[in-house]
Amino acid sequence: MMNPIGRAVWYIEMHFGSEISLADVAQASGLSKFHLVRAFGIYAGRSVMRYVRARRLSEAAKRLVMESSGILDVALGAGYNSHEAFTRAFKEQFGITPDQFRRNPSLETILIVEPIKMDNNEKDTSTNLSGPRLIEGDAMLIVGLKKRYDDKTGVQMPSQWQAFQAHIGNIDNQKGDVAFGVLCNSDDDGNIDYITGVEVSRYMDVTKELDGLRIAAQTYAVFRHEGHVAEIGRTWKAIFTDWLPEAEYKPVDAPQLERYGEGFNTKTGIGDIEIWIPIGK
Repeated sequence: MMNPIGRAVWYIEMHFGSEISLADVAQASGLSKFHLVRAFGIYAGRSVMRYVRARRLSEAAKRLVMESSGILDVALGAGYNSHEAFTRAFKEQFGITPDQFRRNPSLETILIVEPIKMDNNEKDTSTNLSGPRLIEGDAMLIVGLKKRYDDKTGVQMPSQWQAFQAHIGNIDNQKGDVAFGVLCNSDDDGNIDYITGVEVSRYMDVTKELDGLRIAAQTYAVFRHEGHVAEIGRTWKAIFTDWLPEAEYKPVDAPQLERYGEGFNTKTGIGDIEIWIPIGK
């Protein structure tokens, strides 16, 4: 069975020469826009629409090398309606304008993005992903640090945890010693909010530095992450590419949680780490 990322890539490769939206790709993949943005970013290292743009412009660059067509013709074939729009996008992608590239047309001078190759029969054996347990999660109030990330800045999330450490245990009405990483509010460009926080019993005098988030009661599929916290991306990837295609439950558009339990050791980065995926029955 082709997984959702494979279906998304297939659709993009068949249609990137025409106008397509994130909603189109999401429908083809079988996921909501929110979950496609998360899954695709984890798998490909870039957002869906950044990949679409990169593929359009990479194929356009190949045409500029191999064909004598005018730049406007190449632009129209890549889905751009004007020379100016194509030039802006091309320079943003490759650091050079199409006219400059045409004077020295060599694919070795720019970074071409080739199609993602998918093997739908091969699973990531480096990640021992056990089947999830289902829980009925109560409504929660989370207070913590919030920052918005894109597919390039997401590597900075660990530094957000470093900044939040001093707040743990010092937030009014904190419940227990469990910390959460909450992913929510993504957009079509792949930007997403990440909140490093703790659960509180009620909001009281949240400072300007901290933000609050109400999470509704929700059913979750809970996966245990084995290994160092720095490798949690492997578990996220396995969830979306291995578990999701065969799951009898569908993920719903609600905050996704990383839960760092009382057994998590902040010094070693190991122990009691779970990923909570909101699902509908």
